[in-house]
Amino acid sequence: MPHPLIDVLEVAVVQAAGPLFDVGAGVDKACQLIADAAGRGARLVVLPEAFIGGYPRGLSFGTVVGSRTSEGRDMWARYHSGALEIPGPGVEQLSAAAASARALVAVGAVERVAGRPGTLYCSLLYFGPDGRFLGRHRKLKPTASERLIWGEGDVSDLVTLDAPWGRVGGLICWENYMPLSRAALYQQGISVYLAPTADSRPQWQATMVHVALEARAFVLGCNQYVSRAHYPPDLAEHAEVRVLPEPPSPGGSVIVSPLGEVLAGPLWGEEGILRASLDLRQVVRSRLDFDPSGHYARPDVLSLQGPSLPAPVRVPWEATESEKGT
Repeated sequence: MPHPLIDVLEVAVVQAAGPLFDVGAGVDKACQLIADAAGRGARLVVLPEAFIGGYPRGLSFGTVVGSRTSEGRDMWARYHSGALEIPGPGVEQLSAAAASARALVAVGAVERVAGRPGTLYCSLLYFGPDGRFLGRHRKLKPTASERLIWGEGDVSDLVTLDAPWGRVGGLICWENYMPLSRAALYQQGISVYLAPTADSRPQWQATMVHVALEARAFVLGCNQYVSRAHYPPDLAEHAEVRVLPEPPSPGGSVIVSPLGEVLAGPLWGEEGILRASLDLRQVVRSRLDFDPSGHYARPDVLSLQGPSLPAPVRVPWEATESEKGT
């Protein structure tokens, strides 16, 4: 039997600090936050970039052009040991949390591949409301010094998900400044656009509004709130950490409508959960005058060339009583 049409989706964007170098604590905190968001009615829950494993803001890992230090290699090994192994018990724990929440969950994680020590990836992991691991998007282009610690994804990582309320996909942080990456998502007809990030500049808010207007989709921008107190105690007085502003990441999570209206946030200066009820009918309404995958695509003049994009992944979905009534 086909899924019932769902017009209104309850969503939550979680702004919180991911424990640095501690995968167990990161998974535990993520699971608790997923439960908290679901307890407030959310059926789609988004957590920030690199939440599990941590975003090592300010750390150089002893690397400059042409030179590395022994201390930096030790720091790298510590970071590597705190990454989420896929597949592995942490993924199973997150799957169970999504199933318990009956929510589609997207969580940022520093990923390492089981049985292959070495390269790490900055990834966005997707879990279905039945607990199934649906796949992951690896960041295509780590920015600036991120290139020292994370590898690059490829076309197979441009994953989108097909749910009864629409299609969802996401890009991580400054991938959202890559026009053709955005175009690849638009081409797949997404209605909900996820943008986990580590960018807390005020200018990022303009980016989120622009992407919403360009995509004619709901945008869920999700960042960490991080103070120096969130760093491991032995790093709190590290010379590279001491020079960071306080807080190093003030947040700025936000939810934006397809017409560029801010529905929730931006949230600054604290951990918290933003909630919104997304009326998915707004997506169609917004495309009366602009549709990036339809009459504004102009495939006769402009085309996105390259390897074929992966087929959308179906999201298993059991509608709640309230959703059946929308």
